[in-house]
Amino acid sequence: MRRSLYTVGAVLVVGAAAGAAPATAADPSQASLSVLHGVPDLTVDVYVNGALTLDNFTPGTLAGPLSLPAGSYQLAITAADATDASAPVIGPVDVTLAAGGNYTATANLDAAGAPTANFYTNDVSAVEAGKSRLTVRHVAAAPAVDVLAGGTPIVPNLSNPGEATLTTDPGTVSAAVAAAGTTQPVIGPADLTLGEGTSTIVYAWGSLEAGNLALATQVIEGVHSSPGAVPGGQSGLAAATDDTGAAVGIGAGVLALLGGAVAVSRRRAARA
Repeated sequence: MRRSLYTVGAVLVVGAAAGAAPATAADPSQASLSVLHGVPDLTVDVYVNGALTLDNFTPGTLAGPLSLPAGSYQLAITAADATDASAPVIGPVDVTLAAGGNYTATANLDAAGAPTANFYTNDVSAVEAGKSRLTVRHVAAAPAVDVLAGGTPIVPNLSNPGEATLTTDPGTVSAAVAAAGTTQPVIGPADLTLGEGTSTIVYAWGSLEAGNLALATQVIEGVHSSPGAVPGGQSGLAAATDDTGAAVGIGAGVLALLGGAVAVSRRRAARA
């Protein structure tokens, strides 16, 4: 495998206008969804109930957080030059979002390099006062990795599509990704600023063999405990909790979730 890397943007921010997402949707009947397109060299169209809702969705595109009604949608993913949804490359797929849920959908490569998708439920429970939450997700075509902070492994042997979560002091940490059992970075190092009362989610995506691995970072605010702010110093990272099973592969239905949100927005605009 090639180990030279072209890190796209080094750290990308998932969120509307590159901002941090609130912990929950404003309306408890709504769901909050962010989407990361992490499949290099694949452009698609997204259809919802037979209608084109997302045209030429390109790699590296970040969307959300979107607030959308809880419910089910029927969706299809086609080639970017398709004229309708009659010959989907994946789907149609029925998907459901729960009221009050906070989710991140990723279109990515599996460990062997095949396009796939994963759907994660984000932990927006309150963190201890004066602390920050850090989650790392492996959605890249690469073997198991170790996540390093300041050159020291903090998340060992993380495999695609696994995730691990830590509670830490707020501050800035130099993060990198290395092959499991090594400390030579294959991504990074890159500085991460972990805010008090926030949940920071870091994704490793792309392909090691193709040399286009990258990091993407999502920040969810508003997970304070009371008191809302306690001074913190440089990050002192706690033990990680590995939660590989929380990543549920649902094929391209993840991308379709974004299409469903766009379709709902358009229907609302038309009624208005």
